[in-house]
Amino acid sequence: MSLSRLALAAPLLACALPAHAETAALAEGRTIIVTGTRAADEAEARAAATPGGSDVVTHDEYADKSLVSLRDALAFSPGVYLQPRYGQEVRISIRGSGLSRGYHMRGITLLQDGVPINLADDNGDFQELEPIFFDHLEVYRGANALRFGSGTLGGAINGVTPTGETAPGLYLRGDAGSFGTWRGLISAGTAIGAGNAWAALSLDGSDGDRDHARRRSLRFHGNVGLDITEAVETRFYASVNDIDQKLPGALELETVRDAPETGNFAGDQARDIDSLRLQNRTRFGFDGGRVDAGVFLNAKSLYHPIFQVVDQESVDRGVYARLDYASGPFELTLGGEARFGEVASKRFVNLDGRRGERTFDARQDARTANIYGEVRFRPVASLQLIAGGIYADGYREQHLRYDAFQGGPTDVTGRADFDAFSPKFGLLYEPAPGVQVFANYSRSVEFPGFIELAQVASFVELDPQRAWSLEVGTRGRGGIAEWDLAAYRADLSGELLQFDVGPDIPASTFNAGETRHQGVEAALALDFAEWLQLRQVYQYSAFRFVGDPQYGDNRLPVVPEHVYRAELRLGTDALHVAPNIEWVPRGAWADYANTLRVDGYALVGLTAGATVAEGIDLFLDARNLLGEKAVGDISAAIGATPASAIFYPVERRAVFGGVRARF
Repeated sequence: MSLSRLALAAPLLACALPAHAETAALAEGRTIIVTGTRAADEAEARAAATPGGSDVVTHDEYADKSLVSLRDALAFSPGVYLQPRYGQEVRISIRGSGLSRGYHMRGITLLQDGVPINLADDNGDFQELEPIFFDHLEVYRGANALRFGSGTLGGAINGVTPTGETAPGLYLRGDAGSFGTWRGLISAGTAIGAGNAWAALSLDGSDGDRDHARRRSLRFHGNVGLDITEAVETRFYASVNDIDQKLPGALELETVRDAPETGNFAGDQARDIDSLRLQNRTRFGFDGGRVDAGVFLNAKSLYHPIFQVVDQESVDRGVYARLDYASGPFELTLGGEARFGEVASKRFVNLDGRRGERTFDARQDARTANIYGEVRFRPVASLQLIAGGIYADGYREQHLRYDAFQGGPTDVTGRADFDAFSPKFGLLYEPAPGVQVFANYSRSVEFPGFIELAQVASFVELDPQRAWSLEVGTRGRGGIAEWDLAAYRADLSGELLQFDVGPDIPASTFNAGETRHQGVEAALALDFAEWLQLRQVYQYSAFRFVGDPQYGDNRLPVVPEHVYRAELRLGTDALHVAPNIEWVPRGAWADYANTLRVDGYALVGLTAGATVAEGIDLFLDARNLLGEKAVGDISAAIGATPASAIFYPVERRAVFGGVRARF
């Protein structure tokens, strides 16, 4: 039995059983998500006070989807580029963050309930964020994520779970569909006196829409809160993940077009994660402000047969504190965070997914810490001026133990130390009620992690990635329209770029010279009538080298220039249908040499929902109804050909359906 299953029983019983006992006393018709909860309202107010790209996505915006990954939750969040590869594996990028990372994630700070889940070297596994659990998600693009202690190019995504106060009662959800896909969810919440508790358990599985893409997962999240006094509250969180995912790998271009269901069985490649996260947040309220402070512990086991069998055990721990204060025309945010981590990293010859002879044995230690602050000043009611900055430092150290597997007497140590200060300046102007205009100028610095530094068996010294970014935009609501529009330009130095060398060699990383990321992030929603709404997002991405000695002014690969999504919702909550489309007019470049560009595509889908009885809803999610065959994602290469195995197909035609019940 795995660590995850052993850790699951106690917190589940502690949180779920008292909630069940209270169910009969709760009002009917309650749901796991209460639109307009105080937490969501506060999140939307914070986003509206930000001089740049930010938005809040509530659970009801994606409740009719079959929720496999963050892609399903954030498909209509402007500026967030999310492309599925297989199962719960997606590419996630904001403003070109982690542009060429063909696996895992870089350049975005991921948080759950305000606590970072990135490892101490700033790499992260987004699979550990379960969107079906969230009340809402906060998305802060670029330097607008300073309030979360993020100094990355991409910004931050914070998933906020319900509590016993915001989601009381019992909630059940089950869905099933194509490719042997099934999922079940049970959650319960209760509030008794000064305390409240909420817990959720989800299980899902699928054979996948490609060969060798089978997945299974078991996830738990729970929290218990206590109001110690009127001004002090504390909340404890526990998250458990047991995720098994077979890897079908990338394909050649012709195979994507003719047989996208093809998968790679060689080496029985997989990524199996067992993780346990424990955290506490204590809030101290006082006249004019509050302080949040807490600690967290993340323990993770990764078994990852790929070119070799990667076997890692890691423990990350950290502390954080954040002050928010307002007095007259001034508002202040101050905070700090420190993360420390150790990884026991081993590799073995891959014998059809099993460990063979040991080839690598190292201890990897990392620290990332920061302090940050932001001052907001209103000289007049309609104008807000913002200034802030973040100072970060850290180190990455690897102790490679040759004697552990080669009989040699010598250990090899590699170490890199980093520090940087990133300022931010901005303004937010409200020319009319419900209309905002904003601008900001900021610096971002990203330190390389072990995936970049520990290449194969060497410790490669790489520089941090630095960028200066300018952003202007507007958001608001008038008449039937609600909009969010931002244009940005980021000039980067030393961008961390990766390229695939071959199918049996891990991707290599290099610091580029000068590169430029510029683009447009747009969202427009039109409420024509109570029964007719249209929501749209559009993303323009122009990423390129600037006078590079080798690549000149070539376009950077992976992300296409134009991406458009739209959904037209007809009907009411009692009965509705919503056809949708994703359109990429022209595909992305596959390589830095700009020798191969893939074709564009259009995917047509549909969601629907109906209330069949009080508290009971049915939903339907149909994808790629026209059976389009196209490249959805790419692992960047130096020079690509159609025979390069670097392409991932779009999701195949699929239909899912399910039921939600609230008691």
